[in-house]
Amino acid sequence: MLGVEVKDNESVDRAINRFKKLVTRSRVLNEYKDRQQYTKPSVERREALKKAKREQRRRQRDNF
Repeated sequence: MLGVEVKDNESVDRAINRFKKLVTRSRVLNEYKDRQQYTKPSVERREALKKAKREQRRRQRDNF
């Protein structure tokens, strides 16, 4: 469970911003969105292959 303690002399807004950063870094929302809808394993594999190809092309482009 994620939580943030408000430190002495710290505004609530800053504590909220720290909490938002924790949530994005922990990828809790990404996992929640992924579980909203079922995807077949074959579709997941296909998407993973597409992503790998994009990353490979990007890395090759950056190496030149």
